Amino acid sequence: MTESPEINRRDVVEEIRELFERYESALISKDVGVLDSSFWESPHTIRYAMHENGYGFDEIHQHRVSRKKGPGIKEQRRRLEILTLGDSLATVNLEFQVRGSEEIGRQSQTWVRFPELGWKVVSAHVSIMDQQPRW
Repeated sequence: MTESPEINRRDVVEEIRELFERYESALISKDVGVLDSSFWESPHTIRYAMHENGYGFDEIHQHRVSRKKGPGIKEQRRRLEILTLGDSLATVNLEFQVRGSEEIGRQSQTWVRFPELGWKVVSAHVSIMDQQPRW
């Protein structure tokens, strides 16, 4: 039987939190270099967003360079959850208030630490709900 990975080791959680905050700042400033460097440069990387189904790093990059600079859709954060498993896998989930709307947004990222590359997002998703969940 294999041993379960250590959950939410403090140093790993903080490392992921810093990377996530760097990514969020780059979204606002449209820093394509930081955005690109956050993602695994692979045809297997996926990013579903509001107006994008990015299959592979190249498609994700093309969307980034065509996106207009602006404040983005996030008005206010409601809940941020980071889960780390060992020191090489993490998920980040953010619930936020959509700018100028009653809608609730959700963002998720799966991060993997590659020995030669460091931490990279391998999968990401952004979606919006019409209203606050009832449960």
